[in-house]
Amino acid sequence: MSDFEPVLTEHIHQKDCHTLSFYKSVGGYTALEKVLKMNPAEVTQEVKDSNLRGRGGAGFPAGIKWGFIPKDTDKPKYLINNADESEPGTFKDRLLMNKVPHQMLEGMIIAAYAIGCQTSFIYIRGEFYKEFKMLEMAVDEAYESNLLGQNILGSNYNLDVVIHRGAGAYICGEETGLIESLEGKRGWPRIKPPFPAIEGYLQSPTIVNNVETLSCIPHIITRGASWFKSIGPEKGPGPRLFCISGRVNNPGVFEEPMGIALKDLIFERAGGIPDGKKLKAVFPGGSSSAILTAEEALDVNMDFDELVEKKTMLGSAG
Repeated sequence: MSDFEPVLTEHIHQKDCHTLSFYKSVGGYTALEKVLKMNPAEVTQEVKDSNLRGRGGAGFPAGIKWGFIPKDTDKPKYLINNADESEPGTFKDRLLMNKVPHQMLEGMIIAAYAIGCQTSFIYIRGEFYKEFKMLEMAVDEAYESNLLGQNILGSNYNLDVVIHRGAGAYICGEETGLIESLEGKRGWPRIKPPFPAIEGYLQSPTIVNNVETLSCIPHIITRGASWFKSIGPEKGPGPRLFCISGRVNNPGVFEEPMGIALKDLIFERAGGIPDGKKLKAVFPGGSSSAILTAEEALDVNMDFDELVEKKTMLGSAG
C-alpha cells in the first residue's frame, strides 16, 4: 500500500484547486463528456461493476442503489447530495467541498444523468458557511460553462442544482430525515419501506449519495471499474478518506486504499500517541460506531465486512 497515489485529494495543495479552470486543466469534466455519449444504463452498470460502496456511513453499493429507481414511472426523479457532515470525528467531506468542489459536482451530474434526474439538491450542513460559498461559486461556474442548465455540453440533457442549507440538526444526516427537512418539515426519519429510491422527495423516486461517494464517480468513469476494484478489497474497494482525531501526534484527513490496517493509520499516518502514552480504544467509524479495544484495533483492517465481524462498522471512517 506504500505506493498508493491519492485520487480524491491529489490536487488539494495546489493553488486555485477549487476553480473550474484548474479542475479542467487536470482533466476535469472529461468523464462527463464521455458519459453524455453513453446510455444511462451503461453508466449505472459501470458504477455497479466498480463495487463502489457508499462513503457516508451505511456502505451500500452505489450502483445497486441507482438501479432501484423505477423505470416505469411518470414522476420526476431526484438526486440529493448529502453534505450534512455532522458525525463527530468526521471532517472529510468539508475538505472535498473546500478544495475540489467541481470533482463532487461532476460526480453529481453523472449520477443525475444515470438515474434520469433533472433537478438535484446539495443539502449542506448549516454551519459550513465557507463550504457553502465554495459550492455556490462552483455551481455558478458550472452554469456559466454549460455544465449545468439546458442542453448540457450540446446534449439533450438538462439539469439544475439547488444548494440547501440545513439548520444544524444531527438527525438530518440520515437520508429520510434529510428529505423531510428539505421538504420544509421537521427533520425526522421516516419508517422504511418505502425506501427513498421508490418514494423520497415529494413522494418521488430519490437517490441520496454522500459527497465522497459522488467524488469517486468521475474517476470510475475515466479509469474504469476494473481500476477501481484494484484498489483495496474487491467487495469494498477504492480510495477512502480517513479522519483521525483525538490523542495522536498528527491528526487530519488521510487518503488511503480501503482495507488499510487501522494500526498503520494510527501509528504511521497519524504519528502515534503523544507523550509515550498507550493506545486505549478507537472509534473506527465515527462516534456512532462501537468502540474497539486497543487489542482489537491493532489487529483489524479498515474494511466494511471485517469491521462488521468485529461487531462495529466503518461508517464515516472518522
